[in-house]
Parts: sequence; structure tokens; C-alpha cells
Amino acid sequence: MGERTVTSGGAVLRELIAEGVSPWLDGLCRSSLTSGLLARLVTSGAVRGAAFEPAALARDLTGTTAYHQQLAHLACRSVPLETAVHALCAYDLRSACDELRPVFEATDGLDGQVSMDLDPALAHDAPATVAAAAELHRAACRPNALVKIPATDEGLAAIVECLGRGIGVHVTEVFSVRRYGQVVDAYFEGLERALEKGLDLSSVSSLVSLSVGRIDAEADSRLAELGGRTAPALHGTAALATARLVYRLYEERLGCPRWRALTARRARPQRLVWDVGTPPVPGDPRPVRYVETLVAWGTVIAMPAAVLDEAGRSGRLQGDTLTGEHRAARAAVDRLEELGVLLDEVAKKLEAESMDHLVASWRELRSAVGERLRTAG
Repeated sequence: MGERTVTSGGAVLRELIAEGVSPWLDGLCRSSLTSGLLARLVTSGAVRGAAFEPAALARDLTGTTAYHQQLAHLACRSVPLETAVHALCAYDLRSACDELRPVFEATDGLDGQVSMDLDPALAHDAPATVAAAAELHRAACRPNALVKIPATDEGLAAIVECLGRGIGVHVTEVFSVRRYGQVVDAYFEGLERALEKGLDLSSVSSLVSLSVGRIDAEADSRLAELGGRTAPALHGTAALATARLVYRLYEERLGCPRWRALTARRARPQRLVWDVGTPPVPGDPRPVRYVETLVAWGTVIAMPAAVLDEAGRSGRLQGDTLTGEHRAARAAVDRLEELGVLLDEVAKKLEAESMDHLVASWRELRSAVGERLRTAG
């Protein structure tokens, strides 16, 4: 992706920002930095945040020379593999945070964040996740750096602890309204712990991603298996319905007494991220449709370079598509479930598959770093 040409803007991206939606570049890697891609997108106003992704880092390590100099330096020092992986990730996170620092400062910390994964093998070990998050947080040493933590059962406990320490968290691998509600509870509890420690709540940032591309892919696959005349009409409806119900819960929770007490102490809302997927879901004829149909104030749309490019050239917004649409969403869910496509089952399968994918991607990253260390030495 490092040398990919991406449009520097486009009316739809400016319209998104005017609608209160922040475009993020997903699948960030070092080539995005060394080629000047991220800098151009930030300067043009096309993106207001970015997220790294292990598979993209692994591809960059094997397919480019972007990491050659640092790897050679690490090899000369005989640095252990895990230390080398951490050093590469921390360097990338610091560099990307510096590129987005002007956005962070201009928006008073609302935008301009960058998120980086931890080793997903830790996702079922809360203390180990917290320790790794604290280590990456210290190494990044940037106020706009976020650590990614999957929303496993153990991950929720780690999220609470990290937020309580003032570590910004980007919660990932969320596929259902139920899990989102648990993440909100974890966010509130984390802020309450931070408040008890005397931390400034306005400096504690968090986002939570709903993987819309994967939800549609799984639900549509199940619809295709059903056949019949009704099923095709419901293709592409599961993610939008879930997003609308999640956004409704987001609004409700921001009106509760618990949140009002926190916002009185300068807490910021945990922003919702609509994650298109990196790369876009195979077989999706038009992934930019998520950019067009997931629009509501205070949210983020995270997309890989290919979708960002298409959105900048040909996207067409439809205005706010989420606010007040929960009844239509509930009806869509009911229609899906009448046919046997149960979204709770979809979410459960995706949670397991996504963790397997993350672990495999991180293994690929470690393998690529190990190989480069051997050849560089």
C-alpha cells in the first residue's frame, strides 16, 4: 500500500466531516509514512485519524524496504524477537502520532488519534494485556496514541484497568449490540476509576469499532444458503441495522445519570467507529457504500486506502442515516431472524473468527520480523 496513489480529498470527505463523521485511514504501515501518503492525507484534510493493522505491517515488512534500516540496527544489537517487534510498532506509532498531532491539537483532542494493536495472544489474559498496553503507552509517549484491545470477556476487564490508568483505548472486535453495551459499561467504569485517581478525564480517549463489513459478509452468506425470493432483498441490511441499534444505545447511554456525572467532570464520549474492513470484504462490489450509509454526528468511519480513494472520487452521501432509525433497524433484524439468520449467532461466530485472524496476522508479523533480523544480521 505504501506507494498507492490516493486522492487528496474530495467533496464527500469534506461533507463527512461537516456531518460530524471523521474519516480514518485503516491498515496503516510504515510505507504509508515514508512515502508521505499519511502526511498528504492529513494536510489535505482527507483523514483525521489512523489505525495500524498487523496483517498490513507484515505485508509491508516482506514486500518493502521500509523497515530495513531499523531492523539492521536491531540485528546488530542482537535484540530478542519480541523486543524487536515492540520497537518497530512503537516507532511506527510515534511517527504516525506526530503526523496527526496538528489535527489532535486543532480539535482539542477530539480527532488526530492513532491506534496500534497488542499481541492478540494476550486477549484472554487481562493482566498481561494491561502490562503490554502500559508498555506500549510508555514507549509511544504521545497524547494521541491509543492501544487496541479486543472486546473479549477478559479484554473488557483490561479496558477498565487501562482507562483507569489514563491509557487511551481503541476497543475492537465488536459485532453486536449486546457486546457494545458491555463495552460502554467498561468505559464508564474505567473513567470512574480514573476520576478516583485524580486524573483529568478530558485527557482519557476511547473509541469502539463495529466491524460492519464482516457482519454483512457473514449474514449475506447465510442468506445465500437459504435461497428463495425473499433472502436476496435482505442482502446488505444486517450491518446497517446493527449500526442503527448500536447508535441508538449510544444516544441512550449518553443521556443516563451515570454519564451525566462523568461529563460534568469533563469526560468525553467514547466514539463509535464504523470499520469497513482491511482489506475490504472479498466480493463486496461497492464497499464505499458504508461511507455513504453510516453517517451520524460524532462517529468515525475507518477505511483502507482503496475505499478512501473511491469515496473521495465517487462517494455520494445520504445525510444522517442513523439517528431515529432504530425502529426500521429492529424491523430489519426481525425479518432476518424470521428467515433463521440470528445476529447473535453471527456475532458469536465472528468474535471467534476475528480473534483467530488476529492471532494468525500477529504470528505472520513476528515471523516476518524474525526472518528480517536473521538476514539483516
